[in-house]
Amino acid sequence: MASPLEHLLIFAREPVLGQVKTRLAAAIGPTAALATYRELLALTAAAVAAAQIPATLWLAEAPAPPARPPQARPEWPGLPWRVQPPAGSLGERMGHAFAEAFAAGAGRAVIIGTDCPGLTAALLRQAFDQLATHDLVVGPAIDGGYYLLGMKHLHGSLFTNKQWSTATVLADTLADAARLGLRVAHLPTLADVDSARDLDAWRNPA
Repeated sequence: MASPLEHLLIFAREPVLGQVKTRLAAAIGPTAALATYRELLALTAAAVAAAQIPATLWLAEAPAPPARPPQARPEWPGLPWRVQPPAGSLGERMGHAFAEAFAAGAGRAVIIGTDCPGLTAALLRQAFDQLATHDLVVGPAIDGGYYLLGMKHLHGSLFTNKQWSTATVLADTLADAARLGLRVAHLPTLADVDSARDLDAWRNPA
Protein backbone atom coordinates (compact mmCIF):
# COMPACT_ATOMS: atom_id res chain seq x y z
CA MET A 1 0.00 0.00 0.00
CA ALA A 2 1.09 3.57 -0.64
CA SER A 3 2.49 5.80 2.05
CA PRO A 4 0.17 8.66 3.05
CA LEU A 5 3.02 10.99 2.08
CA GLU A 6 2.92 9.87 -1.55
CA HIS A 7 0.79 11.65 -4.10
CA LEU A 8 0.27 11.11 -7.82
CA LEU A 9 -0.64 14.01 -10.10
CA ILE A 10 -2.41 13.23 -13.38
CA PHE A 11 -2.64 15.79 -16.17
CA ALA A 12 -5.51 14.99 -18.51
CA ARG A 13 -8.21 16.40 -20.73
CA GLU A 14 -11.89 15.63 -20.87
CA PRO A 15 -12.55 13.27 -23.82
CA VAL A 16 -14.37 15.76 -26.04
CA LEU A 17 -14.55 15.48 -29.82
CA GLY A 18 -12.23 17.94 -31.52
CA GLN A 19 -10.46 18.94 -28.31
CA VAL A 20 -8.08 16.03 -27.77
CA LYS A 21 -5.17 14.61 -29.73
CA THR A 22 -5.34 17.39 -32.32
CA ARG A 23 -2.02 16.43 -33.90
CA LEU A 24 -3.21 12.86 -34.28
CA ALA A 25 -6.62 14.04 -35.47
CA ALA A 26 -5.01 15.90 -38.36
CA ALA A 27 -3.94 12.53 -39.73
CA ILE A 28 -6.73 10.13 -38.75
CA GLY A 29 -9.69 12.41 -38.12
CA PRO A 30 -11.19 13.72 -34.86
CA THR A 31 -13.49 10.76 -34.25
CA ALA A 32 -10.70 8.19 -34.47
CA ALA A 33 -8.43 10.44 -32.42
CA LEU A 34 -11.06 10.67 -29.70
CA ALA A 35 -11.44 6.89 -29.66
CA THR A 36 -7.67 6.54 -29.31
CA TYR A 37 -7.62 9.07 -26.48
CA ARG A 38 -10.38 7.21 -24.64
CA GLU A 39 -8.31 4.04 -24.95
CA LEU A 40 -5.24 5.80 -23.55
CA LEU A 41 -7.32 7.21 -20.71
CA ALA A 42 -8.60 3.76 -19.83
CA LEU A 43 -5.09 2.29 -19.81
CA THR A 44 -3.76 5.09 -17.62
CA ALA A 45 -6.71 4.93 -15.25
CA ALA A 46 -6.26 1.17 -14.88
CA ALA A 47 -2.57 1.59 -14.03
CA VAL A 48 -3.37 4.30 -11.49
CA ALA A 49 -6.09 2.22 -9.84
CA ALA A 50 -3.84 -0.83 -9.61
CA ALA A 51 -0.96 1.18 -8.11
CA GLN A 52 -3.16 2.21 -5.17
CA ILE A 53 -1.46 5.56 -4.70
CA PRO A 54 -3.37 8.65 -3.56
CA ALA A 55 -3.92 10.77 -6.66
CA THR A 56 -5.41 14.00 -7.93
CA LEU A 57 -6.64 14.52 -11.48
CA TRP A 58 -5.69 17.91 -12.96
CA LEU A 59 -7.91 18.71 -15.94
CA ALA A 60 -6.73 21.07 -18.68
CA GLU A 61 -10.14 22.77 -18.78
CA ALA A 62 -13.16 22.84 -16.52
CA PRO A 63 -15.80 20.27 -17.49
CA ALA A 64 -19.10 21.52 -18.78
CA PRO A 65 -21.70 22.33 -16.08
CA PRO A 66 -23.12 20.98 -13.87
CA ALA A 67 -19.96 19.06 -12.93
CA ARG A 68 -18.18 20.55 -9.94
CA PRO A 69 -15.41 19.21 -7.67
CA PRO A 70 -15.25 16.80 -5.95
CA GLN A 71 -17.69 14.90 -8.20
CA ALA A 72 -15.71 12.06 -9.82
CA ARG A 73 -15.17 12.12 -13.56
CA PRO A 74 -16.54 9.02 -15.30
CA GLU A 75 -13.14 7.97 -16.67
CA TRP A 76 -11.50 8.36 -13.26
CA PRO A 77 -13.84 6.83 -10.67
CA GLY A 78 -13.07 7.84 -7.12
CA LEU A 79 -10.42 10.44 -7.93
CA PRO A 80 -10.74 14.05 -6.81
CA TRP A 81 -10.11 16.56 -9.58
CA ARG A 82 -8.94 20.10 -10.00
CA VAL A 83 -8.58 22.44 -12.96
CA GLN A 84 -5.15 23.53 -14.13
CA PRO A 85 -4.49 27.28 -13.95
CA PRO A 86 -5.82 28.84 -17.16
CA ALA A 87 -2.72 30.87 -18.00
CA GLY A 88 0.95 30.07 -18.33
CA SER A 89 3.04 27.32 -19.90
CA LEU A 90 2.74 23.59 -19.31
CA GLY A 91 5.73 23.91 -17.00
CA GLU A 92 4.03 26.56 -14.89
CA ARG A 93 0.94 24.39 -14.60
CA MET A 94 2.98 21.35 -13.57
CA GLY A 95 4.92 23.40 -11.04
CA HIS A 96 1.63 24.62 -9.60
CA ALA A 97 0.34 21.04 -9.21
CA PHE A 98 3.55 19.97 -7.44
CA ALA A 99 3.39 23.01 -5.16
CA GLU A 100 -0.19 22.15 -4.21
CA ALA A 101 0.77 18.56 -3.42
CA PHE A 102 3.71 19.53 -1.23
CA ALA A 103 1.66 22.22 0.52
CA ALA A 104 -0.91 19.54 1.37
CA GLY A 105 1.77 17.40 3.04
CA ALA A 106 3.10 15.14 0.29
CA GLY A 107 6.66 13.97 0.82
CA ARG A 108 6.98 12.36 -2.61
CA ALA A 109 5.03 13.56 -5.66
CA VAL A 110 4.95 12.20 -9.19
CA ILE A 111 3.26 13.65 -12.27
CA ILE A 112 2.10 11.79 -15.37
CA GLY A 113 0.06 12.49 -18.48
CA THR A 114 -2.26 10.19 -20.36
CA ASP A 115 -0.34 9.60 -23.60
CA CYS A 116 1.83 6.63 -22.64
CA PRO A 117 0.21 3.22 -23.16
CA GLY A 118 3.24 1.45 -21.70
CA LEU A 119 2.83 3.02 -18.27
CA THR A 120 1.99 0.37 -15.66
CA ALA A 121 1.18 0.20 -11.98
CA ALA A 122 4.58 -1.39 -11.39
CA LEU A 123 6.33 1.58 -12.99
CA LEU A 124 4.33 4.01 -10.87
CA ARG A 125 5.30 2.14 -7.74
CA GLN A 126 8.92 2.01 -8.91
CA ALA A 127 8.92 5.77 -9.39
CA PHE A 128 7.89 6.40 -5.79
CA ASP A 129 10.30 3.76 -4.51
CA GLN A 130 13.19 5.43 -6.35
CA LEU A 131 12.46 8.66 -4.50
CA ALA A 132 13.54 6.96 -1.27
CA THR A 133 17.14 7.20 -2.47
CA HIS A 134 17.01 9.84 -5.21
CA ASP A 135 15.95 13.48 -5.44
CA LEU A 136 14.34 13.15 -8.85
CA VAL A 137 12.90 10.37 -10.97
CA VAL A 138 12.20 10.64 -14.69
CA GLY A 139 10.45 8.40 -17.17
CA PRO A 140 12.09 9.25 -20.50
CA ALA A 141 9.95 9.28 -23.63
CA ILE A 142 11.30 8.22 -27.01
CA ASP A 143 10.43 11.63 -28.48
CA GLY A 144 12.82 13.45 -26.16
CA GLY A 145 10.32 14.43 -23.49
CA TYR A 146 9.24 12.51 -20.42
CA TYR A 147 6.12 10.58 -19.50
CA LEU A 148 6.74 10.84 -15.74
CA LEU A 149 8.53 13.18 -13.39
CA GLY A 150 8.81 12.82 -9.62
CA MET A 151 10.49 14.68 -6.78
CA LYS A 152 10.56 15.13 -3.01
CA HIS A 153 10.80 18.92 -3.01
CA LEU A 154 9.69 21.53 -5.49
CA HIS A 155 12.49 22.49 -7.88
CA GLY A 156 10.98 25.36 -9.83
CA SER A 157 13.77 25.67 -12.38
CA LEU A 158 12.81 22.29 -13.82
CA PHE A 159 9.66 23.93 -15.16
CA THR A 160 11.11 27.10 -16.66
CA ASN A 161 13.01 27.90 -19.86
CA LYS A 162 11.81 24.78 -21.67
CA GLN A 163 10.48 24.39 -25.20
CA TRP A 164 7.55 22.22 -24.18
CA SER A 165 6.40 19.44 -26.50
CA THR A 166 9.78 19.34 -28.25
CA ALA A 167 12.67 16.87 -28.32
CA THR A 168 14.77 19.02 -25.96
CA VAL A 169 12.61 18.83 -22.86
CA LEU A 170 14.24 15.82 -21.19
CA ALA A 171 17.80 16.92 -21.96
CA ASP A 172 17.13 20.42 -20.64
CA THR A 173 15.46 19.03 -17.52
CA LEU A 174 18.39 16.73 -16.80
CA ALA A 175 20.82 19.61 -17.35
CA ASP A 176 18.93 21.64 -14.74
CA ALA A 177 18.98 18.68 -12.36
CA ALA A 178 22.74 18.35 -12.80
CA ARG A 179 23.25 22.04 -12.04
CA LEU A 180 21.18 21.61 -8.88
CA GLY A 181 23.19 18.55 -7.85
CA LEU A 182 20.13 16.30 -7.79
CA ARG A 183 20.40 12.53 -7.71
CA VAL A 184 18.31 11.32 -10.66
CA ALA A 185 16.74 7.89 -11.17
CA HIS A 186 15.68 6.80 -14.65
CA LEU A 187 12.73 4.57 -15.45
CA PRO A 188 12.58 2.61 -18.72
CA THR A 189 12.19 4.69 -21.89
CA LEU A 190 8.68 4.43 -23.31
CA ALA A 191 6.74 5.84 -26.26
CA ASP A 192 3.98 8.41 -26.11
CA VAL A 193 1.20 8.36 -28.69
CA ASP A 194 0.98 11.84 -30.21
CA SER A 195 1.14 11.28 -33.96
CA ALA A 196 -0.05 8.82 -36.59
CA ARG A 197 3.46 7.36 -36.65
CA ASP A 198 3.32 6.82 -32.88
CA LEU A 199 -0.08 5.19 -33.21
CA ASP A 200 1.16 2.82 -35.90
CA ALA A 201 4.19 1.86 -33.80
CA TRP A 202 1.89 1.10 -30.87
CA ARG A 203 -0.59 -0.92 -32.91
CA ASN A 204 2.08 -2.75 -34.88
CA PRO A 205 5.13 -3.28 -32.65
CA ALA A 206 8.22 -4.54 -34.41
